[in-house]
Amino acid sequence: MTKTTRRTATRLALAAPALLALPRGLRAADAAVKIGAPYPLTGVAASAGMAVKAALETAEDIINNAHPDLPHLPLGPTAGLPGLGGRKVQVIFADHQGNPAIAQSEALRLITQEKVAALVGCYQSSCTLTASAIAERYGIPFMASESSAPSLTERGFKWFFRPTPIGTDFGAAYAQFLADTKAGGRKVAKIAMVNENTEYGTSTGDAIIKALKDKGLNIDARIAYNANSSDVSAQVLQLKSLDPDAVIFVSYTSDSILFAKTMRTLNWKPPILIGDDSGFSDTAFIRTVGDAMQGVINRSSYDIGKPGSSSYVVNELYQKHAGHVLDDTSARAMQGFLALMDAIDRAGSTEPARIQEALRTQDLKPEQLMIGYNGIKYNAQGQNILAATLLVQLDGANYVAVWPEKAAMHPPALPFKGWS
Repeated sequence: MTKTTRRTATRLALAAPALLALPRGLRAADAAVKIGAPYPLTGVAASAGMAVKAALETAEDIINNAHPDLPHLPLGPTAGLPGLGGRKVQVIFADHQGNPAIAQSEALRLITQEKVAALVGCYQSSCTLTASAIAERYGIPFMASESSAPSLTERGFKWFFRPTPIGTDFGAAYAQFLADTKAGGRKVAKIAMVNENTEYGTSTGDAIIKALKDKGLNIDARIAYNANSSDVSAQVLQLKSLDPDAVIFVSYTSDSILFAKTMRTLNWKPPILIGDDSGFSDTAFIRTVGDAMQGVINRSSYDIGKPGSSSYVVNELYQKHAGHVLDDTSARAMQGFLALMDAIDRAGSTEPARIQEALRTQDLKPEQLMIGYNGIKYNAQGQNILAATLLVQLDGANYVAVWPEKAAMHPPALPFKGWS
């Protein structure tokens, strides 16, 4: 048993009024604003999950410490959250392993045990589907910075916000690009779709097919597969037999790498190969099979930008922390987190309803972002109506903007080069 001396008791008595005088949020027990972050830190999508984790840790540093070289980013040049008396932010990570059931239970734990003010997540749309349902039940704001399945904003949720472009946006970009390519004289008669069969692949695939049809283009074959597959030879042989002019893949990291290796082994490649971000933008994909995927076209909302720009400075901070550059997924994760913290700061509170209202009225301009959106402003479904994307092409170890023309570094190099 600890003995309390008269001196100790006097010191505690003198300190008590000062502690009571502090606002509740500034007491040691809850000084930091906690944000829950369930992501795949192990499992087949661990590479992407760890990149996102590094992005949120970098954003945590940007908010908690003054960065005068980021004068245009909300909370960039200041230390802490000015609207909450300078309070810091603390990200509480959870590993959902790519399992929707675990994502659901981790969201519940973060809300009920960690007492987080809001949630961000979950990369895989199938996991975001379950985790955000828990947040909706408990009335906690949920920021889906990367999950792009269109169905996520079709559930009538009031606590769900998504700044990223989604499958309908990507589909429109691919359809217009292929229509432009066809108008330019290249053959685009047969198109194949290959998608993993969870919420992300199915919902995004549906949106892409609709966008293609709206442009007078049709999918001649749709091949769905399990993202945890250890062998995709049958799918690649099916593609080889079909011999399409263009193939669009909606895949995560491990399966996109497996497809790349199998295509090379079976010596088949299409004239146009499009990867729907996710696995294709992962640095692990470029590091592992980049030499065999030269010329693959991808979509992205992020570009490092010119020296001194917010995107450039943020990438320097991220690279120092993570050891590699930001990719599109980790950049979208960071932007969503920064937007959430801007809302909390403007709310001046961690009260869920006040954060929700601050998100509903958020209106960030392009110059206030570190990514290439036209701004952040949500519709009634919680979807950012100013989200934007462009198409990039792998050249060496880097993706370079190639479409639309106004954003392109140079025209797309076709046909797909691959490994030769």
